[in-house]
Amino acid sequence: MNIGFIGLGVMGRPMAEHLIDAGHTLHLSRVREASQHLVAKGGIAAANARAVAEVADIVILMLPDTPDVEAVLFSENGVASGLSTGKLIIDMSSISPVATKAFAARIGALGCDYLDAPVSGGEVGAKAASLTIMVGGKQEAFERARPLLATMGKTITLVGGVGDGQTAKVANQIIVGLTIEAVGEALLFAKRAGADPARVRAALMGGFAASRILEVHGERMVNETFEPGFRIRLHRKDLTLAIDAARALDLALPNTAATQQLMNAAVANGDGERDHSALIRTLELLAGGPR
Repeated sequence: MNIGFIGLGVMGRPMAEHLIDAGHTLHLSRVREASQHLVAKGGIAAANARAVAEVADIVILMLPDTPDVEAVLFSENGVASGLSTGKLIIDMSSISPVATKAFAARIGALGCDYLDAPVSGGEVGAKAASLTIMVGGKQEAFERARPLLATMGKTITLVGGVGDGQTAKVANQIIVGLTIEAVGEALLFAKRAGADPARVRAALMGGFAASRILEVHGERMVNETFEPGFRIRLHRKDLTLAIDAARALDLALPNTAATQQLMNAAVANGDGERDHSALIRTLELLAGGPR
């Protein structure tokens, strides 16, 4: 297929590379030094988002936040200015479900389809093409996009209409964030009680507390290796989306709010660019600092 890809960050680069490896023609915007290898493999660097949209039949976005998506879509020389009838936008960013519906309506008015398709799995999943992809939009558009999504992910689900993919991703981030916080508390408790956190983690992996987060993020906590797979700053953004949506729904999410506040503290303490497993450092500070 003739595809545009905008957003060549930690997640976007391997996702785009899988599409090139699968034989698709990729038109790339915002090509920087870290993504030059994609051009070497056959990707085509474009001047801006409009140029990408003019030549691609399907445009994929993988951007950090809601304002970034809005700017890439609707600013001068943005995607919308280069669209023609029948094209498809797939937004794989994690952004506001409410904004997503508004963006989709504006793209629909141009005669084009829109899917929100946020992902879970982090950098590891992006590199392994094993992402979980949660999709919102029309069935026909989903079927058109499915072969591309299957190149980047393993579990691909049409959740419902536009915005429902983002809602599913927010729910995912609630579970992941609260579980990381719980694993952090448990391992910190074990350490302060005098037990070896690594052995406690190994014991728990054989019981009902076992989880992918205890396995992967628990190991990072034990080894204090916090190079980002997914940054605390970005996870805080996702929990803020949850809190904002809950307020609009008159819904109490007390533990989500508490974890978001811990992430606020982590960012304030300089850990915003670390992996979200580094939340244990904030818990240690609350307990009087590392020992």
